[in-house]
Amino acid sequence: MFMLEQLIQRHFFDSADLKNQSAESLSRPIADAAQALLGSITAGGKLLACGNGSAACNAQHLVTLLAGRFERQRPGLAAIGLAGDPTVLTALGQEHGFAAVFARQVQVLGQPGDVLAVFDTTGAAPNILAAVEAAHEKDMTVIAFTGPGGGALGQRLTETDVALCIPHDRDARIHEVHLLAVHCLCDAIDTQLLGEQDPA
Repeated sequence: MFMLEQLIQRHFFDSADLKNQSAESLSRPIADAAQALLGSITAGGKLLACGNGSAACNAQHLVTLLAGRFERQRPGLAAIGLAGDPTVLTALGQEHGFAAVFARQVQVLGQPGDVLAVFDTTGAAPNILAAVEAAHEKDMTVIAFTGPGGGALGQRLTETDVALCIPHDRDARIHEVHLLAVHCLCDAIDTQLLGEQDPA
């Protein structure tokens, strides 16, 4: 039992260490992402978000916090998750192939000035790369939540896009920091819209 407790504690320590190490390097990209998203939404645009597997959960969580709320009450912000409807995903997958399930939705729903948030720890998922290409064709900004170096996804980003690369080789740690980055992003947006939160 003692060894199991040590293993569990190691997860906490490793996660905390990575978050501390990432605070400085991610603060500017998260702030840039908040400005891009806020600029889009206040101009009548919206967020589209996608990912695969666990990354889809982080994408949907971002959508939920924007459309609903983070920690304070405010009007909902326009946000759509592209991985949440199995009917759409299976229909598009059957008709166009799984690599096109997100790109097709970006083509249909996206407008110039919108933002696409993609979550991909490896930066190599074909359906994420295709979605980014479709977003660029629509003159949309991309916010990419990736792992170390960004992979092929990082190489597809333009100077107007935002990359949040987590420097770690374990998917679990990357997802954990992505989740923290989502919370920081939502808090930054709320601060811009509502002002500083009372610490009390």
